[in-house]
This record gives sequence, structure tokens and C-alpha cells, in this order.
Amino acid sequence: MTNPLSSGEWLREPAHATVDAELVRFTTSPGTDLWQRTYYGFRNDNAPALLLPATRNLTLTVRVSFQYRRRFDQAGVLVHLNADTWAKASIEHENDMLSRLGSVVTNSGYSDWATRDIPSTGQMWYRVSRRGPDFRFEAGPDGTAWEQLRVFHLHGLGETTEELGSAAVLPDGSTVGIGVYACSPEDSSFEAQFDQIRLEPSVWQPHAG
Repeated sequence: MTNPLSSGEWLREPAHATVDAELVRFTTSPGTDLWQRTYYGFRNDNAPALLLPATRNLTLTVRVSFQYRRRFDQAGVLVHLNADTWAKASIEHENDMLSRLGSVVTNSGYSDWATRDIPSTGQMWYRVSRRGPDFRFEAGPDGTAWEQLRVFHLHGLGETTEELGSAAVLPDGSTVGIGVYACSPEDSSFEAQFDQIRLEPSVWQPHAG
């Protein structure tokens, strides 16, 4: 299986990274994060990410392995339009016993954060699927059983329509970056590895209602 992200482009390239036909691996730097305004008030948009331009309805699947060291360390998948419009799914480290599996969706420069507590672990599989301007995040322990984390819309990619949901190729102006990211908001640094990376037509079927 050839790593499709080997042809991706960096959104802020980290100092130490490996990208080859099988995997992506890089080390985070302290004080890196993705968050906009809500509750905390601050804005941070300096996390490294490796992204592919998504011009069609697709699904990206990836296994993420990590060696978290400090609170809020995180590694997962990212959908990125611009600094005010993006979404991420990951496990955020709290302590050696507890972590938070969840997602952040940012529209119009304001982030939200939806989570559930899980035992701390060093690995998780993620799946992000696109249907026009709408997306679905999923996660699972082994790449076969999937839990839906959330369904969301990103502003700036058009209106939700049946035509966009079933289109093979989306219209001009609907390109968004999809890929992987990792960061360390506090004084920390760790290595994140992304492998078993697969890109395919969207496995998220159009709504049949």
C-alpha cells in the first residue's frame, strides 16, 4: 500500500520529519496548537500538518501511533480550509490514566470541542469522509470497528445539496486540505507516526432519506 500522503504538502513543516512510501513520522515542538478564541480567548494556528487537496468526495483512513509526554499532546487527522475554518479529530493527553478522544470544528474563527474520556493509549485509527461541504469523523482501535465521532459542515465550501453529496468531482472552489497533524500546546515534544494510510472514494454513503 503506497502512502498517498507522500505527495502531500506541508502546512508548517516540522523540524524533524520522515515521509516515505509507507508512513509519515514527525516530532512536535512545544507551544504548537490549533484553536480559535472560544472560552480560552486565545488564537493558536501553528501546528504542523501534512495535507492532500481534496477535490472530490473521499475517505482518508490512517493509523496514528504516539508517545505523549504532557497534557494536551495530540495527533490525528485534520480538514483545513484556512485559519478560521478547519476541523480535527484526535486523542488529547490528560495523564497516564485518562485521555480525551474527540474533535474540534472551527467555523468563522470560533472552535468547539466535543470529547469523551478514554483510558490513555498509544494508538488509534481514524477515518475522515467527505460529502460536498460536509464531513464525518470516525475512530476505532483496530481499523475494522468504527465509532462515529461527529458529522459536521465547514463554512465556505458551499451549501449542502443532494448533488454535491453524490458528486464524483466537486465544483471549482470546493478544494480543502485533508491529512494528518500533531502538536504540543504546552512545554512538550513527542514523536507521532502515521501509517496504514489509505485514500479511496467516500465510504460515507449519500443520505437516502
